Amino acid sequence: MTRWALRLEYDGRDFVGWQRQENGLSVQEVLETAASRLCGGVVPESVVAGRTDAGVHAAGQVAALELPDPFDARAVREALNFHMKPHPVVVLAAARVPSADWSPRFSATGRSYRYLILNRYARPALQEGFVWHVKAPLDVPAMHQAAQSLLGRHDFTSFRASACQATSPLRTLDRLDVVRNGDLVVIEADARSFLHHQVRNMVGTLKLVGDGRWPVARVAEALAARDRAAAGPTAPADGLSLIAVHYAADPFMPN
Repeated sequence: MTRWALRLEYDGRDFVGWQRQENGLSVQEVLETAASRLCGGVVPESVVAGRTDAGVHAAGQVAALELPDPFDARAVREALNFHMKPHPVVVLAAARVPSADWSPRFSATGRSYRYLILNRYARPALQEGFVWHVKAPLDVPAMHQAAQSLLGRHDFTSFRASACQATSPLRTLDRLDVVRNGDLVVIEADARSFLHHQVRNMVGTLKLVGDGRWPVARVAEALAARDRAAAGPTAPADGLSLIAVHYAADPFMPN
């Protein structure tokens, strides 16, 4: 058997999230069911860099699983893509993992998320399901200024879900940029790892600054409170995408 790293793209709207659940179809189930067609019907167990929630998308998710030896990277990619039809999940790249110790989750040095807000009065047509539609004008410079108070290593209790299973609320946020591109407000977040709902809770809080309900300074106060009730609401899943997972030695780069 050969261990493969897979870079995946998917539309999260059809799924209950990455992880297998009893109440609906997951991305994990689609991938593993397709992989079983290459394993004589045996369903291989996959490991993933980040368990995205229902409705969250991915442009650069990374998973790993084991397949029989005869396949090359092109055959793995094309075979999995064929067997995952018609579900909106695609393998963008496949690479052999040289070490059994390599993990898409624990070997990762960073993760990048992007959140999109469609900031106009008219509802989305082409972008429905991929943006948070906010009609009221947003003060993007104020949102960006407030976001900078969250950078660095902090206790992010105020921005973690109540169901978060992480053993510690301490995280180091390396980047949180808010920029406008026409009608789109683009929020980029980089960290080694994130707490459950951390990005969506930060976005929901920054939106309160953007629409004028909160002053810039209140975001830092919410962080210092270490209390979920002190921060803003959880932004909808639609606008969030896992853009990339980073590694010290990228398995998808040619040697």
